[in-house]
Amino acid sequence: MSFKDQILEGIPNILPKPKPYDSNINHAPKRKAILSKEEEKLAIKNALRYFNKKDHNTLLPEFKNELTTYGRIYMYRLRPDYKMYARPIEDYPAKSSQAAAIMLMIQNNLDYAVAQHPHELITYGGNGAVFSNWAQYRLTMKYLAEMNDQQTLVMYSGHPMGLFPSHSEAPRVVVTNGMMIPNYSKPDDWEKFNALGVTQYGQMTAGSYMYIGPQGIVHGTTITVLNGFRKIKKEPKGHLFVTSGLGGMSGAQPKAGNIAGCITVCAEVNPKITQVRLDQGWIDEKITDLDELVLRVRKAKDEKETVSIAYLGNIVDLWEKFDLANIQIDLGSDQTSLHNPWAGGYYPVDIAFEDANNMMANDPELFKENVQKSLRRHADAINKHTAKGTYFFDYGNAFLLEASRAGADIMAENNIDFKYPSYVQDIMGPMCFDYGFGPFRWVCASGKPEDLIKTDNIACKVLETIKKNSPEEIQQQMADNIQWIKGAQENKLVVGSQARILYADAEGRMKIAEAFNQAIANNEIGTVILGRDHHDVSGTDSPYRETSNIYDGSRFTADMAIHNVIGDSFRGATWVSIHNGGGVGWGEVINGGFGMVLDGSIEASKRLKQMLFWDVNNGISRRGWARNKGAIFAIKRAMASEPDLKVTLPNFVDDELLENL
Repeated sequence: MSFKDQILEGIPNILPKPKPYDSNINHAPKRKAILSKEEEKLAIKNALRYFNKKDHNTLLPEFKNELTTYGRIYMYRLRPDYKMYARPIEDYPAKSSQAAAIMLMIQNNLDYAVAQHPHELITYGGNGAVFSNWAQYRLTMKYLAEMNDQQTLVMYSGHPMGLFPSHSEAPRVVVTNGMMIPNYSKPDDWEKFNALGVTQYGQMTAGSYMYIGPQGIVHGTTITVLNGFRKIKKEPKGHLFVTSGLGGMSGAQPKAGNIAGCITVCAEVNPKITQVRLDQGWIDEKITDLDELVLRVRKAKDEKETVSIAYLGNIVDLWEKFDLANIQIDLGSDQTSLHNPWAGGYYPVDIAFEDANNMMANDPELFKENVQKSLRRHADAINKHTAKGTYFFDYGNAFLLEASRAGADIMAENNIDFKYPSYVQDIMGPMCFDYGFGPFRWVCASGKPEDLIKTDNIACKVLETIKKNSPEEIQQQMADNIQWIKGAQENKLVVGSQARILYADAEGRMKIAEAFNQAIANNEIGTVILGRDHHDVSGTDSPYRETSNIYDGSRFTADMAIHNVIGDSFRGATWVSIHNGGGVGWGEVINGGFGMVLDGSIEASKRLKQMLFWDVNNGISRRGWARNKGAIFAIKRAMASEPDLKVTLPNFVDDELLENL
């Protein structure tokens, strides 16, 4: 069967032969056994409902074995035979070009070069899934191939509920992931309901089909590292950034360090993913011995090198060794997946990688005990370095939150706040998000590298033109992004689809998108798919990350993210998504995203202006109401540019009035 025929087939009438387990692929760890016997039967019953009754006798023991062996039913037998990657948009069987664009993005999320655990349909973060099983993938792709522009596909946590009549201006797909009743959003709830096959963790851009490989976070990490060094008034050259995590999004850290111009040492315990990053060129060197690493870092400091080094080992050992060796760490962070601490997101020190995986599956309580013990040691080692002048920031991966739950010494004197800030709280929030700058991204649906080069050039010209008349308050943000886009090609950031990301405000996003749409209309480039990370000005309510620099008490509310996705849906988004848990953990955050297809039409031009203006200014308004001065400045500029925008502004209260209360 051809690729198109396989897509149109959906779930086959004749079952394909079972596929052998490929040990060369980086697989998800075995999930802990959490279901009762009756719940196991329910999980199998839930899985079998995708198949004709004639196949149930064949599939039942197979699904039971998967549930026992891996803790989940992935339906490996149904994994397609074709190569998984983002094909040119015209290669997809589709009645709707918008639906074809979504198919392209789904396959990009599952590309072996992009996805962390591709056979388990997990894109990044250890559990950030596009789908829960391969039946869902096949059925979704079939629906997308069949749908027209008068229908909307409804996705329930990976499950395609079906095609519903709508209209041409409605989203083609509406996605929810993990939207649990609040009292059922604890980590073990995810384990249970995901094992039952009724919900999934979509991370941020995995379950919303907008992940573009580690490039997506390279840019944000580059900006963070540059601004981190500015904050401590040091040049990156010859100075040291220490962090951990090379899987999924965290794999971008060493590349970002190289672009920023510092020395980066990143610890990782998984040998497979470390080798992948080395082969991809995202790290320069791999070292397995701490004494050798100390000598190498000293040499790099002496010679003021720009170099990225992966330490294949545990980050706790690295922090402790650098303390004993008196290696000065200038910037420190951590990007292991601590939103998922008990299922492979963080590995305990002094236990071999495979032994830890076995303990995770077979003795989860002991594994949890060892993780928390490691977090206490990890925090103690960081505290020793910060006493020597290291600037440490939480990368929003729930490191400080989980360390606090483990009893680590990371609380401030008031015993309410953490002693170390989130990177959003201290760097990205006040410097970028409050001014409306966030991760705008696009994908060239033609798959042609030359189209990406053209869009880079278009975006650069637009930003340079805007910068000429930009106020002083945002000159640095503009300059950083112009520098970024000029170096994008030489840094070889593309993994998977022909995609790009930069930080832009509403003005920049709208003008770049309009320039793209005009270039498409002129047949200079093919179709372009717009999107962003959920990690943005408006998309996410996350009290320890995206909204951590909001101090009016509202950072624990989720109105902004919900309004964001509702507003995007009726202003022209091609698809919208809303998730529980992305980035910092199940029950800790609500985040929303979108995708928008530009086809050169007048309708696309109208949609991009309506939607992108709202998508950014919704968040600026909320940040301004929280009395963030940068956001007040930004929303006043927006109101001056758009007469129909009228936003409630706060009045400031003199603190001395409150002193005697």
